[in-house]
Amino acid sequence: MDAEQDTLVNPFGMDETCTNCPELCGTRERVVHGYGPVDAEFLVVGEMPGPEADASGVPFDGTPVLDVLERVGFVERSDGDVRVENAYLTYLTRCRHPERGPTDAEVLACDGYLTAEIRMINPEIIVPVGQRVCEALATEYTTRDPGDFDVEAEHATTVRGRGFELVPLHPDPDDDRRDEFVAHLGELLGRDYRQTKGRRGR
Repeated sequence: MDAEQDTLVNPFGMDETCTNCPELCGTRERVVHGYGPVDAEFLVVGEMPGPEADASGVPFDGTPVLDVLERVGFVERSDGDVRVENAYLTYLTRCRHPERGPTDAEVLACDGYLTAEIRMINPEIIVPVGQRVCEALATEYTTRDPGDFDVEAEHATTVRGRGFELVPLHPDPDDDRRDEFVAHLGELLGRDYRQTKGRRGR
């Protein structure tokens, strides 16, 4: 994939009319695929779109997570336009149900989309947002048992993964948690976080 992309919205051209989960086709406004630069070094993964993301197509729109990413310097907002630098925003599941979270079957149905994004972006750091995402990524991308993750305790810490690091983020951070995450990510950005990975230069 050429990093000189034309759009931040669904830059990999994933299926925008997906019908893998029939129950969600009538509850969503759109399929919310990833958003951001394809050469990003940070990948931020949430559980599912909220109402604002479902309306705009921008993951985390209308949530405290976007506020935190703005403070870190990854997001810039102006007149409703969201620009993202060095971070790619995406979800475990791409369609919104207004009354419940995703089922295990729905997470599995979307797994191919997320796996493809991770492989194509090949991030340095993954930011799993919330307990469900930490557990979902644990088996494939860490050596830890999913049940060992506790996003309350591991918020704003670094967890060694397979080929990259994970920095869990609480999905609804209060002011103290926001400060903790911004400070911790600032520390990562202040050092050469690539040096422990043995990865290619960018």
